Amino acid sequence: MSLQQSEAFILRSFNVGEQDKIVVLFSRDKGVLKGVAKGARKFGNRFGSSLEPMSLVKIFYYEKERKELLTISNCDLIESFFEIQKDLKINFTLSYFAELVEEFFPSGAKEDILFRLLRAVLLAIKNKGDLNFLIAYFETWVLKINGLLPALSVCKKCHKKITSFAWLSPKKDGIYCQQCADYKKEKISSKANKLILWIQKNPPGHIKNFPFTSTEIKDLRKVLEEIIVFNLEKEPKTLRYLDKSL
Repeated sequence: MSLQQSEAFILRSFNVGEQDKIVVLFSRDKGVLKGVAKGARKFGNRFGSSLEPMSLVKIFYYEKERKELLTISNCDLIESFFEIQKDLKINFTLSYFAELVEEFFPSGAKEDILFRLLRAVLLAIKNKGDLNFLIAYFETWVLKINGLLPALSVCKKCHKKITSFAWLSPKKDGIYCQQCADYKKEKISSKANKLILWIQKNPPGHIKNFPFTSTEIKDLRKVLEEIIVFNLEKEPKTLRYLDKSL
């Protein structure tokens, strides 16, 4: 059993026993992992502030065969996002991001694109980027990486291009135009597709000549969250708190 290391984001942690913590982390090399940090609750412990949520760390750990939990030996803090979480809206946002990573991405799977995405969005938030836009940005890419982002430019049935508005399909896997839609619950503007295309072509910190309004961003978020809830078969626990805070 050799000592291993990886860059990782701390997603969350919780107390176990009298002195230890269970840590859920998102590793660049192995996706979502869980480990025990022994003595992490002791005064003056070796982990310091490195186990705070969304801290970017270099983690040192041992992995035993057929054991679910890693043994975390140490963590070196690379970058902290603790200070920005004093803002309640940002705190709920980062908790929501952590939940999406845990829910949508399997353990042990390398997810380098998601890792770079998460870091880029966190840096954009730290640089005081628009929070609603950055939430929509992260949601869009989580769905795209998982192959769950439907085409919003053409009708699923007649294949005509949508020029004004359409309706999200019951299975959240496409849209129907006004003539083809039997299910008319979630209305989608053609602006939503334009915003998604913009997100896919631009980094999260790029807001120069940003061509969309706050209302259009909020409307896209409603669509993305309908798709997220449908595919998870439940509402993320943190989403309701996030929406109330914004």
